[in-house]
Amino acid sequence: MNPKILVLAGDGINCERETAQAFQLAKGEPKIIHINDLLENPSQMENFQILALPGGFSFGDDLGSGQILALKMAKILAEDLRKFVDQKKPIIGICNGFQALTKLGLLPNPFSARQVSLARNTNGAFIDRWVDLEVEETSQCIWTKSLKVDNAKLALPIRHGEGRLVFVRGEEESIHRDLTAKGQVVLRYTHDVNGSYGRIAGICDPSGLIFGLMPHPEAAISTLLYPTKATKQGAIDDGLGLKFFHDAIKFVREK
Repeated sequence: MNPKILVLAGDGINCERETAQAFQLAKGEPKIIHINDLLENPSQMENFQILALPGGFSFGDDLGSGQILALKMAKILAEDLRKFVDQKKPIIGICNGFQALTKLGLLPNPFSARQVSLARNTNGAFIDRWVDLEVEETSQCIWTKSLKVDNAKLALPIRHGEGRLVFVRGEEESIHRDLTAKGQVVLRYTHDVNGSYGRIAGICDPSGLIFGLMPHPEAAISTLLYPTKATKQGAIDDGLGLKFFHDAIKFVREK
């Protein structure tokens, strides 16, 4: 049977359909569920093998990106989230979803003191463009396994106002060194895009199962979506963004 993926929706999340389509193309079985329906019946999380928090502007980012979403989830879903994590099920947070994962305390170390946050871009403005990225060679992330093997450099779109990854003040160097040594730094921008420490674009937990990133792989699942198609004779190919979803589906199947 195809792995089942819970794709969160509602209250300002606006990338759930693209995220679900990416999982579907990767031979998964996604189901879009509104956050209110999930909070009303948290036990339904047991029916899924993967959890996805898509991008968007949950609750309008009124108290900070992903803050209210994280508070609601922590208040009602804490026990179910812990069970999901303990069962070694993959979780991905894209853009706003990444912001929520950090505020939930699931990244970089689940259920530990927060070390990471995502702050305003150094230019003080919303950024909406494609950027070049590289996969960290030491990464333990199961979501980028094939990209690491292929030593891929890839381009993905970003669209965020609060995407600058920061660490606890005064501990930046030691935290960065520790995350890098443990293979928790997954993606880096090839050049400074938003002021993120160490040009970090994505991190994972020590298991490599929980992954948060600011770029949008679901918006790069086909070369048709690229700003310039590097294809032969107009052929449309799978985009590198699809590999993230294929890798997670493959992990669940092999598990």
